Amino acid sequence: MVELHAFPTQEEMRKALDERHGKALQDKLERATVAICGLGGLGSNIAISLARAGIGELILIDFDQVDITNLHRQQYKVSQIGRYKTDALAENLREIAPYVKLTTHTQKISEENYAGLLSQADVICEAFDDAGAKAMLVNGVLETMPEKYLVSASGMAGLGPANTIKTRKITKHFYLCGDGVSDVADGMGLVSSRVMLCAAHEAHAVLRILAEEYET
Repeated sequence: MVELHAFPTQEEMRKALDERHGKALQDKLERATVAICGLGGLGSNIAISLARAGIGELILIDFDQVDITNLHRQQYKVSQIGRYKTDALAENLREIAPYVKLTTHTQKISEENYAGLLSQADVICEAFDDAGAKAMLVNGVLETMPEKYLVSASGMAGLGPANTIKTRKITKHFYLCGDGVSDVADGMGLVSSRVMLCAAHEAHAVLRILAEEYET
């Protein structure tokens, strides 16, 4: 018979993370607020990695609903089709990391609202699949919020080699992940494993920034 365990307390989960990461680093991660802009293949995978790492607060921003076409690369379930991604992902994250603070905004990011939505974030993750939205957010943050760390992505489509996905430091506060070349329109589109690779690069860049382990 399988032994049933009591639901872990916040202290027990924190102790497990301290043992894995060390208390000093975990203190930094727990104090951090990270915004994830777009909760598709990139954003949903970034969120899960950061929640597992013990980030204190995640700001989740998306206006879209879960669709059957999302399921091959995004962290949603069949039972969540039709639900807003903010609500569905928050539900999934609470099963993984029940004590993470989640702030959700079910709305589209625009030039008019991004500053207010992102003002409390220590690090901002751009995770859009629309080139126009990507450019708007990146340019806006770099121009009007230069003190914020920004992690973005460019190039993850197709079945190209995994090792062409890289993290590059563009400026002191701007990191870019991806192969910088591939485009959804050029071939077979987005493949789960390669999108997850790029999302892992973004999440890992966030953790390194918070740990003050900066790229050269």
